Amino acid sequence: MARSSYIFTSESVSEGHPDKVADRISDTVVDAFLSEDAYARVACETLVTTNRIVLAGEVRAPDNKIDDIIGGLEDKVRSAIRDIGYAQKGFHWRLADFACHLHAQSADIAMGVDAAGNKDEGAGDQGIMFGYATNETPELMPATLQYSHNILKVLADARHSGERPELEPDAKSQVTLLYENGRPVRATSIVLSTQHREGLTPADVSELVKPYILRVLPDGFVTDETEWHINPTGNFVIGGPDGDAGLTGRKIIVDTYGGAAPHGGGAFSGKDPTKVDRSAAYACRYLAKNVVAAGLADKCTIQIGYAIGVSKPLSFYVDLVNGQIDPEALEKALPEMMGGCTPRAIREHLGLNKPIYARTSAYGHFGRTPDADGGFSWEKTDLVGELKGLA
Repeated sequence: MARSSYIFTSESVSEGHPDKVADRISDTVVDAFLSEDAYARVACETLVTTNRIVLAGEVRAPDNKIDDIIGGLEDKVRSAIRDIGYAQKGFHWRLADFACHLHAQSADIAMGVDAAGNKDEGAGDQGIMFGYATNETPELMPATLQYSHNILKVLADARHSGERPELEPDAKSQVTLLYENGRPVRATSIVLSTQHREGLTPADVSELVKPYILRVLPDGFVTDETEWHINPTGNFVIGGPDGDAGLTGRKIIVDTYGGAAPHGGGAFSGKDPTKVDRSAAYACRYLAKNVVAAGLADKCTIQIGYAIGVSKPLSFYVDLVNGQIDPEALEKALPEMMGGCTPRAIREHLGLNKPIYARTSAYGHFGRTPDADGGFSWEKTDLVGELKGLA
């Protein structure tokens, strides 16, 4: 039986966190390849540390394009780092050493994944993917994670606009909420650590950021009992990749549901949409969100399992909280709404073969607003009418 009253915590990290810098770079590489070839294959890992950027991985595109695409990556990567805001002595968008070790995709993997003859395109790897939605926020996301994201996003906006030049790119947030009768009612604690210009004390930083945090949280959530921990270790001047090495794919819980739902273990960033780690996780979120948006449950969790080189999912599982429909009916109907949830059907239904991924690399892959150019297409609720008809 689900508990009705409890305390739960989620964290988020900013676009300037070293792992998120690595994610941004890897997804910039994905976008660069998809801009030239909608069916390019990319598996890019990035390491960032003190004034050093290293790319490694496997790619595939028409032979006459690969060298040109790789040749143009350095400028795109440096531009991405500049956009984040890094022009510091220890990590500078223009001065950092850049090394690219991308190479051609394994022919063995390509043979197993590619469509050929009567064989449909197979999954790019084995694995399990999860999607989740809950009606505790308008975004149909866990409140603890959504507020953690929103805090960092509003502070980043203030930094980018010049409203708060005292702030630097690296930051982490953490929100702990009290739930009563299964609904979030107040914040028991708020943690924020943000990189800042030299000369500010923790008290200065606290005074600077609290108004933005209060703007994000619902009225009444912050009370006299709420514990505040702003830059609890004190000085935070050295940050980003200069303070801690960053790697692609190390913030998968931040990227998804903040620990409120299961995770299959695969990272998203740096992978083209034939990799079901990414595309099937997006499909699971899309379907779960539509179920909750249709009023068929308060919470919905979906799992899909795949085998490498095999197009048909091995399993499709639905779990509901306060469901208004038999989960088995959804297990039959939902895959049919996406062409059986084969890798190709997912990509085509959600329009994933586009350069839409760099924007996903910070502040969560879910709970976002769909873009006119197809970005965050998995956040659409266009199945609601059809789903209501099943109840």
